[in-house]
Amino acid sequence: MSILFKDLAFPTPTADGLAAAFGRVTALLDAGQRDQALALFDTERRAYDSWASLVALRFAQDTTDPQARADRDLADSLTPRVTEHEIAIKRRLLDDPDRPGLVAAVGTHTVRLWETDITTFDPRIRDALEEEARLGAEYTALLASARLTVDGQTVNLSGLAPFAESLDRDVRHAAEQARWDFFATHGTELDALYDRLVQVRHGMARTLGYDTYTPLGYRRMRRVDYGPAEVARFRDDVLTHVVPLVRAIMENRRLTMNWDRLRSWDEALIDPLGNPRPAGDHDVLVERAQTMFDRMGGDLGAFYRKMTEGGFLDLRNRPTKAGGGFCTAFPSMGMPFIFANFNGTQHDINVFTHEMGHAYQNWKSRDLPGIDLLWPTMEAAEINSMALEFLTWPQIDLMVEDGLADRFRRVHLIGSLSFLPYGVCVDHFQHEVYARPDMTAEQRHATWRRLEQLYMPWRDYGDLARPAMGGRWQAQGHIYRSPFYYIDYTLALCCAMQFWLRSRTDQDGAMAVYTDLCTLGGSQPFTGLVAAAGLASPFEPGTLADIVQEAERVLQMR
Repeated sequence: MSILFKDLAFPTPTADGLAAAFGRVTALLDAGQRDQALALFDTERRAYDSWASLVALRFAQDTTDPQARADRDLADSLTPRVTEHEIAIKRRLLDDPDRPGLVAAVGTHTVRLWETDITTFDPRIRDALEEEARLGAEYTALLASARLTVDGQTVNLSGLAPFAESLDRDVRHAAEQARWDFFATHGTELDALYDRLVQVRHGMARTLGYDTYTPLGYRRMRRVDYGPAEVARFRDDVLTHVVPLVRAIMENRRLTMNWDRLRSWDEALIDPLGNPRPAGDHDVLVERAQTMFDRMGGDLGAFYRKMTEGGFLDLRNRPTKAGGGFCTAFPSMGMPFIFANFNGTQHDINVFTHEMGHAYQNWKSRDLPGIDLLWPTMEAAEINSMALEFLTWPQIDLMVEDGLADRFRRVHLIGSLSFLPYGVCVDHFQHEVYARPDMTAEQRHATWRRLEQLYMPWRDYGDLARPAMGGRWQAQGHIYRSPFYYIDYTLALCCAMQFWLRSRTDQDGAMAVYTDLCTLGGSQPFTGLVAAAGLASPFEPGTLADIVQEAERVLQMR
């Protein structure tokens, strides 16, 4: 029987109820019944995560709804308590002298994840975790409150995209002026919010025995197979191999358009004739996507049909809806949900195929034993999403205006390459911020501007005062809500573009490997999943060079 999203309802937990539930797990361990304890532990974690995911989704769907806000506040207060219960039980399991038995029961990778998890929590930081969540929700609500007027229309931040890609340069400038006027108006508030988040995180790290937040941040991301040194080398590779190509692309665009200077409001207009638009509105794209996924073979089409028939999509932009796009899931019942904000640009296609990749992976790995394996760590999860963006290329004519599929593919490729320098800049910025948590707001802005000039030397903000002084980073929600979660996109893109290279000569083979990778879920760490898919690690010298060489050939930049 089909699962319908509208029928989803999970019991609202209480602090006492959670203590009792996890207490039953401990009682089973006391009685020497480890297998039964592990099964109940997994069940209780799935139940809480399903409720918390639904609460977070409802808040994102309407950030002004009082009940959604109240439920989100409850989740923010309960989650640190759940973490405390989970960590205590993981410690208990890891302290068991029968380590081989535990490994046999849950797997080597899960044990390694748990060994990392227990270093990220102590009851002393419970209040700090709740404060961190509250501040993140405050940032989300603030950005969702934006009402901007451009070309006689009032839109939210997501609704600016069509104007930012207009063929009319004055309209593009007006759109960016409206965006940055909002951030300038709320600049003091945004500075204070982030300063508080940095202090809260630094305080948690010090309480747990770390010198700075960085090692704690990596552990909270469950990065068990690489560290800051490997990431720094990858950033250097982007600087060496990708930045020169993107700089040449930007200069070529300036010459083609006969601009005296390329301004920041020109960067979103990748195609001189106008960025290709979707084939139609929300309903057209949702319908045509079914044909696209059916043609791609395997069970991708069947899965998408379950998503649409069950109502597991929310893609329309609305005034009080949170910005951005994401995929969430409800592990108690094995179905994911896609959230996005369609705005009539090619971004609708990109975000849809991207989140569909996350959803497909989560569905394919839904039967893996243990909640810890249902999702990979973030950088590996982003391979699944970004790779599907490229693997839909042969069928993308269904989703784009008639006759513009080739132009769409070119725009997508250039956009992907251009993202890499920005993505590593976001990561580098966070490393510097958490290395110096006592920086003033002005010093943070100066740090961003310095790094922006290193990784994106072409960027010229003209008369846009807020980003020109270094405030561009405040529009990147990950920096506020998910510290160190951004290099993941660049590492994954390096892998996804290898799927692109493979699909150019063997589309069916690339799809088969992709499906197998999705089925593996989070059963291995990032580098293990990369190796299982036959991909070169982003940390290996030359990986980016090969991708850039092919991109130069395709774009005829040599």
